[in-house]
Amino acid sequence: MTWFDETLHLARHGYAQRIEVVREVHREKTPFQDMAILESRGFGRVLVLDGVVQTTERDEFVYHEMISHVPMLGHGQARRVLIIGGGDGGVLREVLRHPVERAVMVEIDRAVVERCREFMPGLSDGAFDDPRAEVLFDDGIRYVEDQTEPFDVIIVDSTDPMGPGEVLFTERFYANCARLLGERGVVVTQCGVPFFQGSELAASQDRLKPHFADVSAFVLAVPTYVGGLMTLGWAANDPGLRHRSESDLTERYVDAGLATRYYSPPVHRAAFALPPFVIRLLG
Repeated sequence: MTWFDETLHLARHGYAQRIEVVREVHREKTPFQDMAILESRGFGRVLVLDGVVQTTERDEFVYHEMISHVPMLGHGQARRVLIIGGGDGGVLREVLRHPVERAVMVEIDRAVVERCREFMPGLSDGAFDDPRAEVLFDDGIRYVEDQTEPFDVIIVDSTDPMGPGEVLFTERFYANCARLLGERGVVVTQCGVPFFQGSELAASQDRLKPHFADVSAFVLAVPTYVGGLMTLGWAANDPGLRHRSESDLTERYVDAGLATRYYSPPVHRAAFALPPFVIRLLG
């Protein structure tokens, strides 16, 4: 047995987490980042990029369900969905559980998709083979700049704002998302753990506000995203999308035939009830 030490918060906060590793399944340096897939004792296989845990087989459902079903059911009529990042396939899997016509996934690092399909196939669960899915290996910021056809929902499943994920936290990127979404769309973005990464959430909110009328965030708890609650940013022009009633969400949940392990209509509503320290970060 060996240990993997994630030190994302060590330099600034003196905090790290350790995961007991049974074996190293795969490791490579891609053109964009260092990637490892580890077999752990307690969390199944673990995807690590640049030394940071991205997802594990045991707790991936929390993040993937919330980042997908909150915007999808909040919108209610999403037929065209854009996913930026998400190379492990978990968001694509959850989005395709809805009656969408087209789900475009733009991932900059082909190796992440290929290795996750090979070594962690349960994450995508066949989503990459769905005829409604279109997977493009491209720069997300360039894609939204060049794209002209609209989307109903955009989900930004990025790494933290460093390396290849850094450009996905810029105002320029959010401006183009707003252009593609129009008046009825919604974008959800990964914003980190506010206890340790409050500036990440605050900066993202500030850059979204010039382009959307309704900007907020919601919370979830993923065990291996250390530091307590994680935040996902929310931006739309119609405030009603964020304030769906539980009965409306339940009707949509049932109509979609969903069966989930973390997401539920009551959890959806409660996720927008934020602790005061998070509210202060929203500005």
